[in-house]
Amino acid sequence: MRSRSSSISTRQPSLSGKERKQERALVVKIDFFILTFCCLSYFLNYLDRTNLANAYVSGMKEDLGFVGDQLNQINTCFTIGYVIGQIPSNLSLHYVKPRFFFPAMMLIWAALTMATAGVHSPQAIMAIRFLQGIAESSTFVGTHYILGSWYTERELGKRSGIFTASGLAGTMIGGFIQSGIHTSLDGRSGLSGWRWLFIVDGIITLPVAMYGFLLFPDTPATTTAAYLTESDRALAVSRLNVSKPRSKSKVFSWAFVKSVLASWEWWGFVGLWIIAGETESFSSNSLLSLYMKSSPTTKYTVTQLNNYPTGVPAVGIVSTLFWASLTDYFGGKRYLVGYFISITGVATSAMILAAANDPTNARSTTIVFAAYYWAGTVYACQATFFAWANDAMRYREPVFRGVVLAGMNLGSGAFNAWWSIVFYGASMAPWFTRGMYAMIATSIALAIWTAGLSFPSARAELRAATDGPLEADADRLSGERIKDDGGKIQDTV
Repeated sequence: MRSRSSSISTRQPSLSGKERKQERALVVKIDFFILTFCCLSYFLNYLDRTNLANAYVSGMKEDLGFVGDQLNQINTCFTIGYVIGQIPSNLSLHYVKPRFFFPAMMLIWAALTMATAGVHSPQAIMAIRFLQGIAESSTFVGTHYILGSWYTERELGKRSGIFTASGLAGTMIGGFIQSGIHTSLDGRSGLSGWRWLFIVDGIITLPVAMYGFLLFPDTPATTTAAYLTESDRALAVSRLNVSKPRSKSKVFSWAFVKSVLASWEWWGFVGLWIIAGETESFSSNSLLSLYMKSSPTTKYTVTQLNNYPTGVPAVGIVSTLFWASLTDYFGGKRYLVGYFISITGVATSAMILAAANDPTNARSTTIVFAAYYWAGTVYACQATFFAWANDAMRYREPVFRGVVLAGMNLGSGAFNAWWSIVFYGASMAPWFTRGMYAMIATSIALAIWTAGLSFPSARAELRAATDGPLEADADRLSGERIKDDGGKIQDTV
């Protein structure tokens, strides 16, 4: 076991009034330059994802001759690319500065988005979406890695919530954008409105990429941003007391891989997000849109098909900001959200199953809409669970934390690649009965997993607060050898 003499204390002296003022000024700066870029990036990321479903119900299905579950197959192609890109993307941040890497990925997905406007078959979209999945995989887990590098435990939840809410805003606004484009540009220059949607979506991504290239501050240890003074940079590093970055040459060592795969953080948080990610299936698979498209009682207009489902992400934004702020206020008790989501998943699934028993009853439509809108609250788990993982791994070295965060999304994506087809295929609309029972089982599993994970997480945070960051944490876990403060070589376990 590592000797007490070789640990580093996290206890900082109480800050003076001047130092607190400097810290507040630093937080304002990083809020502006980090959150604006990351939120705009994620907004455009989700706008692109959602607009596929919007285009589908706005004429693309008929123009390209979609049959069966081809929409779900396209989403699966995207998910496969998304899964493949997770860990390589976060590892890339260890080698390439984020202000270069993030904008480059944005330019790639902008070009692919605009290319979608020229397709003539569902198969062409499958190929494009696979490549887009790889490019877009950088945004979500990469941003959570960056947020965990800059913000303290009492700041992180709200910032993660704001970031997640920006993606939901893309989901919500996408419907209105498609409605406006369909009304104003449909037929312009011989192009359908849904084709114009992809062109506009790609074009508005370009200036955001340029903004990131010029002004994104990277990480506290590597930043050269002109708007941060030397004292700002020193404070950004010292106020979090995180472990020092691992040598680049050791990232791909077998010892490092073993330390990750043998950790409770990997299995605990990857498992958590696999389960929690599927509680978002009602919203992430656009089930309300598909219900409306094949409604047994009502024929909806294109405008209604695009606008009514925006209520789901609207509810998600409110829920995300509420729970992110609340868990910050309670000092990082992120696990509370897991219990709320479990209750929501069981209740909303039961509501839809009940409505399916009497589909021609006018009340069934009201129940279905209420259930899907309520189900939008489960989006709160994105911000809070990734903040929870960041909190628990704050005293791990950055690359370890980055790999686990990426692994969370990798695991969820690997399941969602087939989960959506098995349980929420477009041909199963409007009721998705099999999916409702799957949601009930998933929600119960989430409550159990959340309870189990809360114990090792609490112990880790308590130990870290007591003993301080371990600068060679992965080396210690992998059995490598380190020097104590007196220069003596000692074995670690």
